[in-house]
Amino acid sequence: MVSETAELLGEHLKQWRILLGLSQELAAERANLSMPTLRRIERGDTGVRLGSVLALMDVLNLTERLTEVADPLSTDLGRMRAHLLGRQRARRSQ
Repeated sequence: MVSETAELLGEHLKQWRILLGLSQELAAERANLSMPTLRRIERGDTGVRLGSVLALMDVLNLTERLTEVADPLSTDLGRMRAHLLGRQRARRSQ
């Protein structure tokens, strides 16, 4: 399951890069990644450091979307059980 998710994420990141008109070389340079690391991310290699994936996502302007989707308070379950977290509301978008 994890490797399938990594492969799908890698493919989506590749598609975003292409839609934004960025070559692999330019995306790697802007994210301060080596070309082999960028290729590994786009192939869905689960051995790539999280920091490398986040650096690429930042270049692709996807980090805000990632943090929004990971916020438990953006879900009904998270809001129902917010008292367990010590916060009551989701963070506001900027």
